[in-house]
Amino acid sequence: MASGRIVLLNGPSSAGKTTLSQAVARRLPTPWLLMPVDLFHQIRTRPDADLTDRQWHDVFHRTRAAYHRALVGAAGSGMDVLADHVLNEPWRLDDLLRLTVGLDVLLVHVTCSPKELRRRERLRGDRDSGTAAHQQRLVFLHGDCDLIVDTTYGPDEPTAALLDLIRNPPPQRAFDRLRDVRARA
Repeated sequence: MASGRIVLLNGPSSAGKTTLSQAVARRLPTPWLLMPVDLFHQIRTRPDADLTDRQWHDVFHRTRAAYHRALVGAAGSGMDVLADHVLNEPWRLDDLLRLTVGLDVLLVHVTCSPKELRRRERLRGDRDSGTAAHQQRLVFLHGDCDLIVDTTYGPDEPTAALLDLIRNPPPQRAFDRLRDVRARA
């Protein structure tokens, strides 16, 4: 069975990653799995558990690690996957790079103007104020990607660019280059 592809949208909270992946999915001719990292936080039980901050940190870490393995499992079973994540901690990218060896992964950076990020964050109401701005400074530190899209003015132009990337991927992928850089370091 052939492996599926993973298109990983990376950007700060409220940048429009999930909206973009949904817009792309509506225009794809074949079935894909939509797997936002927030889905794993939504399906984790006991958000009211009486845990210390350190224990919650461990739960969040394990949740994200489970998400990474689910992406790899889905692609390994032959499904194409549109995923969105916040790669604001180096271990997240390192874990994904290690797990996805041999898989076809396209890395897309999703940006948005700081003003629009603040507006969206306020409208959502489920994030601490300033979370998106803080994440925006961290999520692209690794540098390399296959495509950068800006969702400040909505998903139309980024959707077209992402569909073009899926249809015409580059011969060498950012994940492979990042893996090579880390192997030399």
